[in-house]
This record gives sequence, C-alpha cells and structure tokens, in this order.
Amino acid sequence: MSAVRSLDDLLAEGVSGRRVLVRADLNVPLDKQTGDITDDGRIRAVLPTLGALVEAGAKVVVCSHLGRPKGVPDPQFSLRPVAGRLGELLGAPVHFATDTVGDSARSTVADLADGQVALLENLRFNAGETSKDDAERGAFADQLAAFGDAYVDDAFGAVHRRHASVHDVPARLPHVAGRLVLREVEVLSKLTGDPERPYVVVLGGSKVSDKLAVIEALLPTVDRLLIGGGMCFTFLKAQGLEVGTSLLEKDMVETCGSLLERSGGKIMLPVDVVAADAFAPDATHDTVRVDGIPSHRLGLDIGPETVAGFAAVLSQARTIFWNGPMGVFEMPAFAAGTRGVAEAITKADAFTVVGGGDSAAAVRALGLDESSFGHISTGGGASLEYLEGKSLPGIAALEN
Repeated sequence: MSAVRSLDDLLAEGVSGRRVLVRADLNVPLDKQTGDITDDGRIRAVLPTLGALVEAGAKVVVCSHLGRPKGVPDPQFSLRPVAGRLGELLGAPVHFATDTVGDSARSTVADLADGQVALLENLRFNAGETSKDDAERGAFADQLAAFGDAYVDDAFGAVHRRHASVHDVPARLPHVAGRLVLREVEVLSKLTGDPERPYVVVLGGSKVSDKLAVIEALLPTVDRLLIGGGMCFTFLKAQGLEVGTSLLEKDMVETCGSLLERSGGKIMLPVDVVAADAFAPDATHDTVRVDGIPSHRLGLDIGPETVAGFAAVLSQARTIFWNGPMGVFEMPAFAAGTRGVAEAITKADAFTVVGGGDSAAAVRALGLDESSFGHISTGGGASLEYLEGKSLPGIAALEN
C-alpha cells in the first residue's frame, strides 16, 4: 500500500475538538433469539484506533454496516447492541444515533463533546451505501462526509466493497488508514511478497466457487495447498470418487480436475471424513475412508487420519495462511477437524495468518488462544481478494 497517510499522521496534526468520521467493521454475529452479540472480535479490533482518537480529544463519529438489510431500516440488523458493547470496552458511553444521516444522526453528532464517541445506525439501512449508481452513492457519501473534518478507514473487512462509506467518502475528506487496516495490509503483504518457505495454505469452507480465484492465484506460489471443508468433496468427485449426499458443485468438478492436474502434486485432499446420515448435531455418524462414503451419508468434517496428515505438513511450514473451517465446527460432533488443524497451526514454528471470516469465528468459538496465532484477520473476503492480487476499492481510495 503506497502513499497512504496513517492515523499517526492525523494525530500529529492535532484532532482535539475536530470531528473524525471512522469507518469501522462492526459486522458482528448476533444471536437470532436474543439479539446478543456472540463474538465481539471485530469490535475489539478497532479499539486501538478509537482509543487513540478519544485520548487525543477528537469528536469520534463511528459508522458501520451489519448484515444484509435491503436498503431500509430493519430492527434485526440494528447496531444498538454494538453501541452498548463498544461503550463497555471503551469504558465510556457511546452515543447512538437511531438513523444514518437523518435528524437523530445530525443532533447526536452536534452534541458530541471532545473525547466522546457516537455510533450511527447501520449504513445499509440507506440504499445509497451499496448502490451501483454513482450519483446515488455519491449523494449518500456527501451526507456522511458532512459529519467529519477528517476520515479514518479502519474497516479492513469492507475494503473490497465499492460502497459509499468505503470508496466515496475518502474523496470528500482528508483521509488516513486506521491502525487495523495498516496492520492487515502489512501482514498480507508478507504473504504476497517473498514468504519464508515452506509456504503452506489451508483452505476450507463450503464452496470451491468461492475460493477458485484465490486457488488459481496461490497455486504458483505455495509449496502445499491443503483442502478441507465442504469444498473438498467436489475435488474428490473430480478424482472419480463417490461422495454420497455431501455438498457438491457439479459444475465445478471439471475445474477441480484441471486444478489437480496443474498443481504438480501441491494439492493435498482428505483421506478420511466424518460421514453423517443428516445435517444435524445429533446425527448418526462415523469415520470412513474417502473411497467408501456411503451413498446415503454426507461428509461433515475431515477425519483423524487427515488431521494427522495435514498436521505433519504444517509442522514443517515456515509460513501458513488458513481460511475456512474443515467441517461444521458449530456442531461439536463435527468440530474435531477444525480444532485439530488449528492446533497444528499454533504448534508450527511459522509465521501464521488466519484469514478472517469463519476461520476467525472458529478460533474463538472453539476457545483457542488467539495470541498463539501470528495474526487473525478481520476480513475474510477482503483478505482473499488481497491475496488474489485484486485492487481493493477501499485501499485505492486511501492511496488517492
């Protein structure tokens, strides 16, 4: 990332009494029944930036999205619970605006004292945030920019989106990268530069189609590519194996076959899986070889022999990138594969990066020590697109 000003540059100029608009990624998971936050990792990740601005006496206006509302207010996607948790972590109340750029937002921002923090309601309650129409998006960006004298992007999980708050607002205000964004780019640059070898990538998750571009980009540069999760079954099918009722992308089988042929033996697939008779936490299940998956069962985790094989490769690695769980880790019966691979990564004498998304959620859900990983990204999609070599709209906006 070239020619980007940092938060420290902004602080050096002085922000006391100035309004600083911070784009954060507070897109945290909420319990569907209670509305409680189930993982506050993304809130904690932005605290260094917010804390520095508060300490410097700025009037801090935070904005973020949560979930995928359809451009109109939807109570189930309100950021109100986030405001409460953010206030607890900052040790001071966070003033919450009940709209994005309306009367509540204007009065909330106007009433801020030096060193206080406000959080605007979900940006995606306004259709202008995600609009593909430049004029509509620009009009919303104008309204957001009116709340700041300077802009800080600390939402790495959103920098791959061409959204108003990420791409258009920086053109309207003096802008800098927050501490989280700078750290994410610094870490991922090590993976795209000259990583120490062996360089091993572990990919999981459900669909090959979601990871195809990053597989294509990584194959020439990695030493080994370990594939688990639901996506492995399309690769196994490409080898001529039957996969029962496991997740399968039929239109990707030929592509997977081609990747296997071109990989030069770099791709390592499971040799055993945990097969169940239903997608349910209490489903009957057992471990089977990949060439013996019953026709009426579906694979929901990699098996212990695969974990051991993956762990052996990881133990020799000097650089590791992991994105995507090895199974349905949310169900205890199918979490052993993800746990085993994650623990193997922590034991490796290597520079280790967890590529955000479900992988980061798994680390916390399984109670693993976050500090035993070199870096846990806050952006699953953003980290993958960075490794693909794509230009990320949010980063490009900061460079201008």
